[in-house]
Amino acid sequence: MPANPVPLGFVFRSRAKEEKAPADKAPVTDSKQPRDPQAPKGRPTPKRSEAQTQRRSVANTPTTRKEAAKRQRDDRRAAMERQRQALASGDERYLPARDKGPVRRFARDFVDSRFCIAEFFLPLAVVILVLSMVRVGSLQNIALLLWLVVIVLIVLDSIGIAFRLKKQLNTRFPDQPKKGAVPYALMRTLQMRRLRLPKPQVKRGERP
Repeated sequence: MPANPVPLGFVFRSRAKEEKAPADKAPVTDSKQPRDPQAPKGRPTPKRSEAQTQRRSVANTPTTRKEAAKRQRDDRRAAMERQRQALASGDERYLPARDKGPVRRFARDFVDSRFCIAEFFLPLAVVILVLSMVRVGSLQNIALLLWLVVIVLIVLDSIGIAFRLKKQLNTRFPDQPKKGAVPYALMRTLQMRRLRLPKPQVKRGERP
């Protein structure tokens, strides 16, 4: 009789564990297969072009409030520079909203192609102001009379410009909105030609 007999129950339990062990193990996956870190879990790996586009968008996105504010300032500065160049060259793409459109362009050309009394208002006002400051009664009376003459001439000239411009706009642009075009042109007559913005694109006497 053996000294240390092995119980039969222990033998059967050992065999049962050995038979169940392979079935309980999960299938081994190839851990060496590379996975794109940009691809979310459970989703297919994106194409190279898509991954590059995503990386560029992430790189161009400001990460802090300071960077976002700096980028806004740079964009605003670039837009203002384009607008300044457009005011000098007349480029319609970057003009301010109040200067855009064929109606506003024609109104500018209509004013720039002629002499307007209102454009000489500032130099005349300086002369009249100097005369009015001289302590001579006759010169002060002349200054007052000049004020009245200049104002009357500007009003009459502006009425004539408004009437002719409105007629031209109705003839050339019958189907386009013309609201505000006449006051826009009259405000331009008050500026000296060399100081007007956008810069004049026609010569005096040239038909727009």
